[in-house]
Amino acid sequence: MVPDEALVRQSRQGSEEAFRLLVERYQAKIYNLAYRLLGNPEDASDLTQEVFCRVYVKLPAFRGEASLSTWVYRIANNLCLDELRRRGRRPQVSLDASLSGEQPPREVTSSDPGPAELSLRRASLARLQELIAALPLEQKTAVVLRDIQGLSYEEMAQVLGCSLGTVKSRLNRARRTLRDKLRAERELFLTDCVYNG
Repeated sequence: MVPDEALVRQSRQGSEEAFRLLVERYQAKIYNLAYRLLGNPEDASDLTQEVFCRVYVKLPAFRGEASLSTWVYRIANNLCLDELRRRGRRPQVSLDASLSGEQPPREVTSSDPGPAELSLRRASLARLQELIAALPLEQKTAVVLRDIQGLSYEEMAQVLGCSLGTVKSRLNRARRTLRDKLRAERELFLTDCVYNG
């Protein structure tokens, strides 16, 4: 695989093929980030295109102080924030998106778990996605960048433009909120089963 630095250099020299390879390398990750933050596939697709238009225009000014991936994520994050501010409303929640960023299968391909188990897994995943979507934007962004996109804490700090401690704090608060809400829902479910069951 050609390193990012070589592709940046070739792109700056006018190589359309090098830029195409950069887009291919980051397109799915940027789309996933945009989809997680905006909650709408069309908006995520539009924003992903806008990100790479900006990358193309600003690539000559890229200084390389951060990695290319961090720089591209930062552009994407800033455009997502701009879009959410423009909307002035909470992002939409999709129950079809998988946490891995890939499109979920529409049909069950494994015959191992039974229908009840599969139904429970889907409901649990859907609920977790709803809870992530309901987090405050800073916490949700931290969860998406770390737990879904796999960025390091240092990369997250650069993307978000904040300190390492702030990144860890946001992520810790988000995870604690998710854990507490899931625990409370589980206890409520078990209590309901005991008294009504």
